[in-house]
Formats: sequence, structure tokens, C-alpha cells
Amino acid sequence: MENQLAKSTEERTFQYQDSLPSLPVPSLEESLNKYLESVKPFANEEEYKKTEEIVKKFQYGIGEKLHQKLLERAKEKRNWLEEWWLNVAYLDVRTPSQLNVNFGGPASHIEHYWPPKEGTQLERGSISLWHNLNYWQLLRKEKWPVDKVGNTPLDMNQFRMLFSTCKIPGISRDSIMNYFRTESEGYSPTHIVVLCRGRVFVFDAIHEGCLITQPEILRQLTYIHDKCHSEPDGPGVAALTSEERTRWAKARDYLISLDPENLTRLEKIQSSLLVYSIEDGSPHVTPEDYSQHAPFDAMVMVSISYYVDEKILENEGRWKGSEKVRDIPLPEELVFTVDEKVVNDINHAKAQHLKQASDLQVVGYAFTHFGKKLTKKMMLHPDTFVQLALQLAYYRLHGRPGCCYETAMTRFFYHGRTETVRSCTVEAIRWCQSMQDPSASVLERQQKMLQAFEKHNKMMKDCSSGKGFDRHLLGLSLIAKEEGLPVPELFTDPLFSRSGGGGNFVLSTSLIGYLRVQGVVVPMMHSGYGVFYHIRDDRFVVACSAWKSCAETDPEKLIQLIFQAFQDMMQLMNAAHL
Repeated sequence: MENQLAKSTEERTFQYQDSLPSLPVPSLEESLNKYLESVKPFANEEEYKKTEEIVKKFQYGIGEKLHQKLLERAKEKRNWLEEWWLNVAYLDVRTPSQLNVNFGGPASHIEHYWPPKEGTQLERGSISLWHNLNYWQLLRKEKWPVDKVGNTPLDMNQFRMLFSTCKIPGISRDSIMNYFRTESEGYSPTHIVVLCRGRVFVFDAIHEGCLITQPEILRQLTYIHDKCHSEPDGPGVAALTSEERTRWAKARDYLISLDPENLTRLEKIQSSLLVYSIEDGSPHVTPEDYSQHAPFDAMVMVSISYYVDEKILENEGRWKGSEKVRDIPLPEELVFTVDEKVVNDINHAKAQHLKQASDLQVVGYAFTHFGKKLTKKMMLHPDTFVQLALQLAYYRLHGRPGCCYETAMTRFFYHGRTETVRSCTVEAIRWCQSMQDPSASVLERQQKMLQAFEKHNKMMKDCSSGKGFDRHLLGLSLIAKEEGLPVPELFTDPLFSRSGGGGNFVLSTSLIGYLRVQGVVVPMMHSGYGVFYHIRDDRFVVACSAWKSCAETDPEKLIQLIFQAFQDMMQLMNAAHL
């Protein structure tokens, strides 16, 4: 089993990186027309006219100058957005990462060989870790297959950030430290960090040139578990990472000033392959109800999570290799020098995390009446099917259109990441209104629904091929900022934020994929929802997050209404076929 790696391919994981096309800059006129179209559902006639004038003024005035500067930037950079996006979306953000940035979800193996069961934590953890390490090895050897759409390769750069990568806090901006290297590039760290009851341990994943086995990992985890359960708890320095970023940066600086060895310990954690946490809590997740979840981070996690899940399934949840345990060094404990101030900082971090976490409500359910198979049979795109159901559900629950962010992938381009699809279109709202209008005929409802499908599909295609407008507008606003110019009126117009601009989408959504992996992110704004879903042949699994302190949001009800919309939409299609 030690040699049972995923099928090797002739292609190398990162071989196409240099030949990927540069990220294009869309035409200014097209972007502004698309923007105007997107604000229509949120404006009356007078407001829309005013915004139209603002846009025109921008287009023939400052906007044209900013656009030219953006084109110049794009000549020098293969991805004009990359650095800006990383800063604006991630590194400049001061809110705690744990809840606000990280992606969380249950592992898929709850559905087959590993339903929650007491006393299995260390054994299952060691099997899961072993598969994760195999994935790391495939990336190191560049044997993980290149993601493609048809024969077109996609950007794989994000896979370099999966292991041995850390976001280091800064006073006003964080930085990324990436220690991962492929075998052909040279040395890459090989150690794992394990957290348990406020203590930090480290051990190597490679022994005598090869990966340690599952029984060997189990021995290391058992040693750590037993030691922590028979001795006093540690100070819990790791809790500082859940703090507001500037506070964490200051606490980190203080920790280092207390003892230079603390920096060595931090660097050991930063460079580790991954950090594994042994928790005391028990999960309570079923394949129908995903509402209690344990976190894992980042969208590339979907790929590794699926790989690990497939391997667990393939091996019936068991280890089928050698039971032999070599004489490998025991885990080493990283003991930080702390004082009263550090202990107070840790307590503050824990308290603020608990306060925010206890305000978060997450619900997730599986709709099992039908799935991708039936929607495709009806010639309906399954992702658009969910997005329109969500629009109808929000409209029924709140009696108004809900500005919506759906993630589109721009990985056809060098270091491409995402673009915004604004799902709340004029067409979608016309359809929602017809569904609530008792005098509307079945045919009228169906026609309006199909028009909304067509519009959404076109937007998704445009956004994926570099013709979205949200990132373009962001680029123009950042050029203005860099040039020290006043903020153009386009961005201060009330309709800009009311339609979702500047991170004000009440619905923050994403298709996680067509695999078994599920997760969720918090809402973008206090009065909003985070809606994340995956689609399979026979089901849709939808998870929804909201803040309990917001009186008007109701994620349970929203999911019920999404499932109701699924039924209504299918009935429309069936009625039309009769």
C-alpha cells in the first residue's frame, strides 16, 4: 500500500504554467453596460437614470484615463489583478481569518465507511493524514494531474499554496510565506505540527527517505494524545491566530521580543506541511443533516478532500499496509516562553472567537428527490438551477430581490482565480415576480424561467473567459487610489453598494463542485447569507450560514424555500412537457 499512489501521468502538475494566456482587460464600454444592467433590479426609474448619468460621465471622463493606465499595467504583468486581489481580498483584511476567511465543512467519509463513532479519532486521523501526505508527495513529484476543461489546461498555481504555506500577520497588511518546493526545485519542509490541549508538537513525515506509514503516524498521535491527557494543559498559543489580524501581529511581535527562540518555534509551525488538531469535541453529522461541521481551509481543499475520501472508500476505511512500526523519533514539543501578558492575549483571543462563533448559525441539508441527472435531462444547467431557486427562495422570504455573488473560475488564465457572477438579474426577478403572481400562466412562468437560465449561463461563460466586470471595476478604483485621485462618483453612488458592489452582496454563494465534498463560508455582510452547495446525480446538498444577531435572516427557512423552489421549477418543466 505504501506504493499505492494515484495513477502517474506523463504530464507534470505545473508544466503548462508558462504557456497560459495572460488575464485580459475587458473593454470599458462593455463592463459599464454590464454594470448598469446589474443595478436595474435594485433601482426605481429615477435612481437608475441618475446612475446612468454617473456611468456616462465616468466612461468619457476619469474612467477612460484609469482604463488606459490599467491597460499599461496589463502589458507589464501576466495577471494585472493577482497582487491587488491578494491584498484587497485577503492580506489587507483585518477581521479574524478563522471564521471570516476560512472554508469549513464535514469530511465526506461520514457517508460511507466512517460515520461518527466514539474512540476512532486517532486511528481514522492517522489514515486520513497518511492519504494527505501521499497527496503532498504527488505534488512534490509533480504527478498530480493538471486540471483541464476539455483539453485546455487550467492554472495550477494555487496547488503550490496547499502545503507549507502560512499567512503571517502584519500591523496593516499580512504577508504570505510559502516554503513548498517541488522535488526538481529543491528542499521542501517535511514536518507536521499537531495541536492538542493547548500544546504544540512536531514530528517528521519522512523517515529514512520515505513516508512514514499509518501505524507509525498512529503511534505519534497516540503518544501526543496520551501525554496531553495525563499532564496539565498548555497555554494555547495557537489561539492567537484566531484574533483580529492587527492584534495578532502585535501579540506575535511581543511573543518574539520575549524570547528569540519563540521566533524559531513560530517558523517551525509556519513551514510545516500542515497543522493537525486533536480535539476533545465529537461531531454529529449525517448524510442528510450537515449542520455540525469541523473546519478545513481553502477551495483547493476540495481537490485534496475528494482525493482522501476516494482513497478511504477504496480501502474500505482501513489501513491495508504493513503493521510494522520502525524506531522513529518521538514527537518533539515546542514549548513557548510566555508571561502574564501573553496569557491575557490568549484569553482575549479565545473570548472574541467564542463570541463571534456562537453568533454564527450554519445549517446544511441534502435534497434527495432528484439531482443533476434530471436537470440535465430537462436541458437545464444544474448550477443555474440552484442559483435561480435561491433567487426565488430569497424573494419569497424577504419580498425583494437579493443581490448575489456567485463565484466564477478564471483559471483559464495565468494565476487566474475568480470573478463575480451577479445572479440577481432583471430576467431572474421577472421570473420570481411571475411565480408570485397568481394570474401568470404556466407557459409565461416557464418562458421567463428559461430566459433567466439563458442570461445566467451567458454571464457565467463571460466571467470565466475574462469578460466579467466586477474585477475590472475594482482595478479602476485601485488605480485611482494609487494615483492619489478622489474616489470616482461611480463608487460612492448608493446603487453601487445596494447592488452588491464593495463587498455588499446579501447572498454570497458558490458551487463547490460535483463531488461529495461540502463546506461553507460566513456571509459577506451582517444581514446576509453564505450559501454553498454541491451537486450530484441524485441530490443537491446545500449549506447556509447567517448571523444569529441579525433578526431578519433565517437560514433554516431559506433552505426550505430553496428546496420548495426546486420542486416548483421541476413542476414547471413537467407541465410544459405534457
